[in-house]
Amino acid sequence: MAFTIRQLQYFVAVAECGTVSGAGQALSISQSSVTEAIKELEADLGVALFERHSRGLNVTHKGHQFLRHAATILANVSDARHAFQEPEKQESGKLHLGVTSLVAGYVLSDILSRFRRAYPAVEVTAIEDEGSYLEHLLVGGELDAAVMVISNLRDRDALQAEILEVSPYRLWLPMGHSLTTVEHIDPKNLSSEPLIMLTIDEIEEATDKLLGALGARPKIAFRTRSVEAVRGLVATGAGVALLPDLVYRPWSLEGDRIESRDVSAALPVVQVGIVWRRGSALSTTTRNFIAVAQLQNLIRQK
Repeated sequence: MAFTIRQLQYFVAVAECGTVSGAGQALSISQSSVTEAIKELEADLGVALFERHSRGLNVTHKGHQFLRHAATILANVSDARHAFQEPEKQESGKLHLGVTSLVAGYVLSDILSRFRRAYPAVEVTAIEDEGSYLEHLLVGGELDAAVMVISNLRDRDALQAEILEVSPYRLWLPMGHSLTTVEHIDPKNLSSEPLIMLTIDEIEEATDKLLGALGARPKIAFRTRSVEAVRGLVATGAGVALLPDLVYRPWSLEGDRIESRDVSAALPVVQVGIVWRRGSALSTTTRNFIAVAQLQNLIRQK
């Protein structure tokens, strides 16, 4: 039996919410309907899409692969529906966005996907750069809004920000590492571990300060601007990494498992938010984008 659009919608909702109950609430349907649809989809595909645990569901490696296809199919279906709408009923306009490297593929992509489905006639352009430069563009009116790390937002007098996601730091480990048997890791245990350092969005500076405050001085084994490189290096045992949880995925591109553990210390968090110029008259298109971002945040929290 071929899978249905309804099953794909339910699957994507569960993947986004992390629980069947959250997906049911987001879709305004019963949990049993969601559960049955997921079971039918897994049976049809012949793979397990989720790992079940007491707190909800985690997407499996095969599930992550299928999620990309499901999102593409649903986006194409939405585009097909919009193609038959009268042009005058479609809101048009232009939207100029900024994004920092850390959140480009982990927060903005989901928001843009929803926004484009809702407003296909809006022309969207985006620039990826460092937070300080994006702030400069926002203040100068060259960007309508930016999705960026706002933990260290500099010009708070000129800019208004709304938090979309708060992400704690977690320790990434290769499968089979001795520390994977420890639920909450003491920072002292990191001193002898080679560290893979991510160097985008001031993560390196923040991590250095964090480790210094914890009294841990591990050897830096590798510096990179690529999150995927960090994933691959950690998965193959080249070192460990201390990164915000928002970029964690349990598999490297090669299919190797990556474990994630808490560090038993008061770690700072990374705040990701949407930013616009304070006091400016926002266009309808910008207000709609902010509304979509807020909706995406509510879905993530469920």
